[in-house]
Amino acid sequence: MKLQIDNLDGNGLRDYTSAIDGTRSPRVVRRLNKPAELKFSLVADKPDFVVPASGARVMLGKSNGHDVFTGYLTQAPVFEYLGWGQRGPVYRYNLVARSDESALDRKRLPNRSPFVDRGGGNALRQLAEDLLPGVFDTSAMQDVDTLLWYPADPQKKWSQHAAEIALEARGSYRAMSGALSFLPLGSVMHAITEADPNFSADALSMQPSDGLMNDVTVVGMTEPQDYVKDYFVGDGLSLKFYLSQIPFTRSGRTLLDEEYAGTALNPTRWTATDPSSALTVSNGKLQVAGGTGVDGQSTVVFAEKIELAGALVLQHGDAVFDAASDGVLGGLYPNAISIAGCLAGFRITPTGGESTIRALVSGAVTGPTVNTVTGHHYALTTRFYATEIYRRRQIFHSARHPAGSGFGGNAVAADLRVVLEVHATDPTNSATLIVPSTVLYDGVIGNVSGFCTYALVNSLNLNCTIPFTRMLQPVDAEVRSARPGESYRTRLVGSQTEGAECIILSSSAVQFFPSPGDVNIPAANELIEVQYRGLGRAIARVTDPARIAAQQNGSDDGVRGLVRRVQTPSPRTSADCENAALALLDDAAGTAWTGEYAIWSDFLPANAEDIFPGEGVNVSVTSRAADFQAIVREVEIEIRDLKAEQSLYRVRFADDVSSPLAFEFRSGNVVLPLSLTAMTTAQVGTLFLPDLTAAEITQATSTSVDVDAGVAPGSGGGIEVRWTDFGWG
Repeated sequence: MKLQIDNLDGNGLRDYTSAIDGTRSPRVVRRLNKPAELKFSLVADKPDFVVPASGARVMLGKSNGHDVFTGYLTQAPVFEYLGWGQRGPVYRYNLVARSDESALDRKRLPNRSPFVDRGGGNALRQLAEDLLPGVFDTSAMQDVDTLLWYPADPQKKWSQHAAEIALEARGSYRAMSGALSFLPLGSVMHAITEADPNFSADALSMQPSDGLMNDVTVVGMTEPQDYVKDYFVGDGLSLKFYLSQIPFTRSGRTLLDEEYAGTALNPTRWTATDPSSALTVSNGKLQVAGGTGVDGQSTVVFAEKIELAGALVLQHGDAVFDAASDGVLGGLYPNAISIAGCLAGFRITPTGGESTIRALVSGAVTGPTVNTVTGHHYALTTRFYATEIYRRRQIFHSARHPAGSGFGGNAVAADLRVVLEVHATDPTNSATLIVPSTVLYDGVIGNVSGFCTYALVNSLNLNCTIPFTRMLQPVDAEVRSARPGESYRTRLVGSQTEGAECIILSSSAVQFFPSPGDVNIPAANELIEVQYRGLGRAIARVTDPARIAAQQNGSDDGVRGLVRRVQTPSPRTSADCENAALALLDDAAGTAWTGEYAIWSDFLPANAEDIFPGEGVNVSVTSRAADFQAIVREVEIEIRDLKAEQSLYRVRFADDVSSPLAFEFRSGNVVLPLSLTAMTTAQVGTLFLPDLTAAEITQATSTSVDVDAGVAPGSGGGIEVRWTDFGWG
C-alpha cells in the first residue's frame, strides 16, 4: 500500500509510506452514514521530511489503484516526543484524517427553501452542488426514495444532512476518491457461510436476542384533527370573534423572501430558461423585457415544488409594467409550463400601449379585468386553502419493505380554494396603500394534484419589473363571510398593508381590520364562517393477532408490547403512526441478531475487493442455528502489512430487528389517551369512516340549525349529532 499526502503547498502528492511508524498500524474506521476516519502515525525518515499540515489531502491505496481511504487531515498533528537523535529531537506525529465529505462539511450551506417531493439522492446531490459545484462525481447517487418535505438547516453540516436523508430513505452514502454515492441499504450482499472453505468459526461472534413484538403503539407529532367550522353573526360594531378551538398551525413562517440582490438569479432558488435574453437582475429587481413569443419558453421557475396543502400565500411581487405585455405571472402548473395547463395564475395581455390583468384558472381566463397604468404598482397575490394539511402520507421502511416499497406514501385527495387578488397602488397617492385588493377569482377547484411547479414568469412578451417575491405559510385557516342577501366571499387573511382584511390572533380569535368607510367591519347580520382544523396528538396502536395467539401459554396472554415516540421520519398524522407501526411490526418478527466477523483481506468474501457499511451480509451458520440477513454497520481495517497489502477486517453487523435502520426515536415521557383504539394489522386504513369534510350549516334560526353533512350515510349507517365536541372516542 501507499500513503500519499498533499500538503497544499504547491508540490502535489508526497509519498509518506516509508515514514509510517511500524509500531502502530494505520487503522481505518468506516461507520454507517458517518464520515470514515484514518488514524496513523509518522516518524521522520528523511532530512527533507515535511510535517503534514492541517487540511492536507490524504490518500491510502493499493498498488492496483483501489483506494482504501481518501480524505483530509482535520487537525494539526499531535507531537509525541521520542527522544534525541542524530539530527536533534525525534517526534512521532499522530494524525487523524476524515473522509472526503470533510471538504463539504467545511462549507456553510446556503439558506434555501425546504426540499419538497424530491428523491433523497437528488436532494443530497443538490446540497453538494450548492457547496462545491462540479467538484464531486455524483453519477453513483440514486434517488433511493422520496422525501416529502426536508428542510436543509444551515446550522448542520453536509454529512449530518446526508445521515438524516439516508435514514428517511433507508439508504447509505459514501464519499471516497472524489466521488459521492447514495444507494439503498443492502444493494451489495456478502455471504458468511460455513460452506466457504475460508470460513473461520472462531472469528465469528453473534448475539441473538428476543426481538418479537406484536403490539406496537407509535406516538407522533401534533396533527390536524377535527374539521372545524365556526359560525358568527356580525353586529356592525364588533371586530374580534373568538374561535371555539385552537387552530392547528404549522407555525407561520416565511418559506421564501427574494429581494433580487446582485446581478443574477440565485441558483438555489430559481431556474431560468431564457433563449431570448429577456431576463436580467439589476437594481434589486427582476427585469423582464420581451420573450420569444412562444408559450413556456422564457420562464423563471422556483427550485422546489409547491405542495397544494393547508394555507399558503404567494406574493409574486409589486409589478410595474413598462410597456404592453403578454404572458403569465405567478403560475402554478401541475405538469408542463403552458397557459392551457396553468392551474392558477395571472394572465397579462396587451391592450394598446398598456396591459390587462385577469385571473387564469384551469387554463382559462375568468373574472374581472384590471387595466394597468404606467408607473402604477400591482401587487399580485395568490392565496390558497386546501381541505388537507398534507397531500401525501409519510413513508416508513422495514427490512422487508425497503426503499421503493415502504409503508405509506399514498396521495391524499383534496379540494383547493384559490383566491387571486391584485392590490393596485399609485406611488403619488398614499391612501391607495390601504385600499382593499381587487379579487379576480375566489373559487374552489376540485380534486387538485398534490404538487405543482411554480413559475413566477412565463413570458411571451412581458415588459415589467418585479422587486420581490415571497412565499408565506400563514395559519391554516380560511375566513369567509356573506352579507344579508349576498353570496359568501373569502376574507383575505394577513397584513393590512398587503390589502388583507383580517388576521388570526394567537389568542384563538379572528380580528378584522378597521378601514375607510368601515368596509371590513362585519355588517349587522353578516354571516361569518371560519374554517380550520383542530389539533391533537398523532397516535396509533396496531396489533398482530396471529403473533399474539402463537405466544399464548397458560397465564401468558401472548402480548409483547412496545411504545415508541418516533422522531424521524416524522409521523405527521395518526395514519402515519399506523404505517410506522406496521413497519416496526414487520421487522420485530423474531430473533434479533448482532455480530462481528474478523477476516483477513486475503479471505474477503468472493468477488469482494472491499467491504463498506450499508452493504448486506447473508449469514448461514447451521451449527449455530443462524440463518439471517443483516446490514454492515461498521468496518474497522487494521493495516498489518503495508508491503504485502494485508489487512485485518472487523465487520460489525446487525439486522433491523435489533436496531431499526429507518427510524429515529425520541426519548421522554409519553402520556397515552385512555380512549386509544387498538386495531389489527388487517384493519389499518379501514377501521375508521371518512371524515365529513364537506359538512355545512345551511340555515340557522333562534331555535334550530340545518346541517348538510355533504355525504349520504353508508348502507345501514347514520350520522350522529351531539351538543359537544368532546367524548367522541
